[in-house]
Amino acid sequence: MNTQEKIKAIVTEHPVVLFMKGTRQFPQCGFSSRAVQILQAAGLKDFFTVNVLEDESIRQGIKEFADWPTIPQLYVNGEFVGGSDIMLEMYEAGELQELLPIA
Repeated sequence: MNTQEKIKAIVTEHPVVLFMKGTRQFPQCGFSSRAVQILQAAGLKDFFTVNVLEDESIRQGIKEFADWPTIPQLYVNGEFVGGSDIMLEMYEAGELQELLPIA
């Protein structure tokens, strides 16, 4: 399985996936930290994270996968949503809460 197939499998298997630097508990950059905070503020308790710092092929491959140059990247139901700036704008507009599968 190549990197693109691996990424596709991850975003397909999990309803919400955040590709980020670090982990949910220990984000390794401000943008990743903000992305986690936005998802939690939106009421999402359960989401899957991928620490791109642990796998250089994923770190580079995810940028090609969505044709998006920066990390973090949010995927909901297999669809690319955006990075932390887009997430914040969507959250403030109430759009992110509608998109997320919040139980």
